[in-house]
Amino acid sequence: MAFIDETGNSFRARVASTWARRGQPPVLHRRDKRREVSSIACLLAPSRKVRRARLYARHIHGSFDSDDVVRGLIYFRRKAGQPLLVVWDRLNQHRSRRTLDFISRHPEDFHLEWLPAYAPDLNPEEGCNSVVKSELRNATPDTDEQLRAQARAAFRRLARRSDVLAGFFKHAGLRLTGLT
Repeated sequence: MAFIDETGNSFRARVASTWARRGQPPVLHRRDKRREVSSIACLLAPSRKVRRARLYARHIHGSFDSDDVVRGLIYFRRKAGQPLLVVWDRLNQHRSRRTLDFISRHPEDFHLEWLPAYAPDLNPEEGCNSVVKSELRNATPDTDEQLRAQARAAFRRLARRSDVLAGFFKHAGLRLTGLT
């Protein structure tokens, strides 16, 4: 079972509280451009083959279109090593003709289940996005490539935290046993 969602990080992200020496407030120099890096992430539920949750992500400059979603599905299917039951929201790119045509041409690899219209609390992958955004809140990259590298590194660090990933399923009200 693959929970998939997208998120974006930009140079205009909100600044959060941080630490500094007394009398020396921190100064974060942030570029004022609207450039962004978008990430599509897949949180795989544990299965009979793999007993722990796994997290994979792809990152691009700018916003996602349907072709990027299809490339993400191909990547996630390859990483999972088995057919995917894809659970996701009703984002336009998920419902586009291009995406649905691709999935219908590969019925042995993908099966779709839709989350209710607005239910981020039901998708455990939302927790991954929240952790990554929190980690990058005070990041001050100078270039798009640095922002992309920071997002990639944050997702990779999170992917190594199987206890945290398991907590996202629990928070969404899902038991890890019996999911697959």
